[in-house]
Amino acid sequence: MAGYLYVLCAASLWGLIGPLSKLSFAAGMDTVEVAFWRTTLAWFFFAGQAIAKKEVRIAPRDLPAVVGFGVCGIAGLFGAYVVAVEAGGAALASVLLYTAPAWVALLSWFFLKEPMGGYKVAAVVATIVGVAGVSLGPGASGHTAIGSKAIVFGLLSGITYALYYIFGKYYLGRYRTPTLFLYALPVGSLTLLPFVHFTRPTLAGAVPCLTLALLSTYAAYSIYYAGLKRLEATRAAVVATMEPVIAAILAYAMFGERFDFVGYLGAGLILASVLMTIWDGARQRFRAPLPTPTGQQDKG
Repeated sequence: MAGYLYVLCAASLWGLIGPLSKLSFAAGMDTVEVAFWRTTLAWFFFAGQAIAKKEVRIAPRDLPAVVGFGVCGIAGLFGAYVVAVEAGGAALASVLLYTAPAWVALLSWFFLKEPMGGYKVAAVVATIVGVAGVSLGPGASGHTAIGSKAIVFGLLSGITYALYYIFGKYYLGRYRTPTLFLYALPVGSLTLLPFVHFTRPTLAGAVPCLTLALLSTYAAYSIYYAGLKRLEATRAAVVATMEPVIAAILAYAMFGERFDFVGYLGAGLILASVLMTIWDGARQRFRAPLPTPTGQQDKG
């Protein structure tokens, strides 16, 4: 259960991204500028921890993968998502972004050899349908014509989001989270830099950005990857989709945003998919043989 609790905690912190970003936007900051400062400021937190613990070494053979993750998993996610929002609206972009669990299931089956059981398939389908219900409720942008640009970049954001799970499964066994982000985050910042329109800094815009960097990036990813060490990538991806539900609750409390019946039904489906994932994990643990005393220990 520790793995599920870690991922749910990270999802709660990610749920702050929307409300905090809206505060920065209201202060006059540009969309990509918020993403750039979130990425750049978070680097100082990860770098400080990595240097303090003297965990800064990465094998040369792994550097290309870490750099690629910085470009695709960090800058690619933010860049593709912004283009999808601009081309097709925030609602459509959100739906396509949260196709990530489906991509994770396919990538995990192909690269990590994780099995695709009936509960996993059902949970992924319920998650996607639920997120669609949440995203397409009141507050949708009103776009009626869906162009190929919106679909392509929306799906690209979902794929790049899925890379977080696959990358973590491959490299967290070798390195701690601060070490990986010490190198990946500046690559993401430099990739975003040409697309940033800088505005005049204000306290009202800077405080939410700093909070995004500290809580929704540094703390969230540290906690999430601690949970990912204890869960299969597909299960972690499904549980993390509690994020839009939490974001919706905060948006209602802070800005009065609300859903219609379909939106609340979608939130219920997401909750059901999380419970289904937890139940499937417990069912398999009860059926699994007892571990041997020489089993692998978690590195923490």
